[in-house]
Amino acid sequence: MENVAEAQKSLREIKTRGEFLERFLKLSLGFWALFSGLLFPILAGLILLYEARLAIEEFGFIHFLTYTNWDPVQEDFGAATMIFGTVVSTILSMLIAAPVAIGIAIFITELAPNWFKPIVSTAVELLAAIPSIIYGLWGFFILAPIMATKVEPWLQDKLGDVPLVGKLFQGAPTGVDVLTTSLVLSIMIIPFMAAVVRDAFNMVPPIMKESAYGLGATKWEVIRQVVIPYTASGIAGGLILSAGRALGETMAVTFLAGNRPEIPKSLLEPFTTITVALANQFTEADTDVYLSALYYAGLLLYLVSFTMLGIAKFMVLRLEKRWKV
Repeated sequence: MENVAEAQKSLREIKTRGEFLERFLKLSLGFWALFSGLLFPILAGLILLYEARLAIEEFGFIHFLTYTNWDPVQEDFGAATMIFGTVVSTILSMLIAAPVAIGIAIFITELAPNWFKPIVSTAVELLAAIPSIIYGLWGFFILAPIMATKVEPWLQDKLGDVPLVGKLFQGAPTGVDVLTTSLVLSIMIIPFMAAVVRDAFNMVPPIMKESAYGLGATKWEVIRQVVIPYTASGIAGGLILSAGRALGETMAVTFLAGNRPEIPKSLLEPFTTITVALANQFTEADTDVYLSALYYAGLLLYLVSFTMLGIAKFMVLRLEKRWKV
């Protein structure tokens, strides 16, 4: 009887310790999930808001958002040029990268032979392992001269006389401009977008594709009418992840943007972004207003990131509904 009682006591102690450990792990993981997903972004936003309070009081929101002058000497600051450059380079890079990434995902999941799929997947994923400064150096020393001497003059020759479109290719081709920067950014975000879209395509139930083939659908019809509608949310995830990557990119853009604080009138003009301004000027900020204005620009990048991701999610939800109808 004593042995039975001791065994029952030991079982109760083990059960109590197990329940305590389970409760502790649940609370710990819940706290870190809440902290990383909600509390940390809020804390980062509050810190930026606190540090930018002097510039907010001095310049206001609308003035700082729409004013194009950035003059540290006169302590006259406006972030319109940075915001414009950030948004335009991000959107253009996504427009270039999206078709390529989706095409890569379709090739890997639907067209490539089984022995060739891991080779292509690994090659694409290796692009994500390259440091951004290497992309910047490659873009500045290799790609920019090619763009300046061959690609951009060809675009001017072929599209320069086209109404409206021709205005996008005006100016002297230097290779350090919006077009080259967006092209390098698109190469950098392709691995992220392609990986997410590929994983989404792999989640399509085989029976759905086999049913479509059984009804006489071609390979392209299965991809267009079965795979893509079923994985619209996965494509959305790739787009959103890529937008976040492009918005926050610093080193590659610093090499290729030209850091000219003006709104570019064409794709062949240098420009600047918020990240470029922060990287180049943070150590030079020798007054409280100057430093606060940079924090204010960082706060705007924070808000622009959330706004663009929200708009992308809204557009993708509409796209999903359209495909499902």
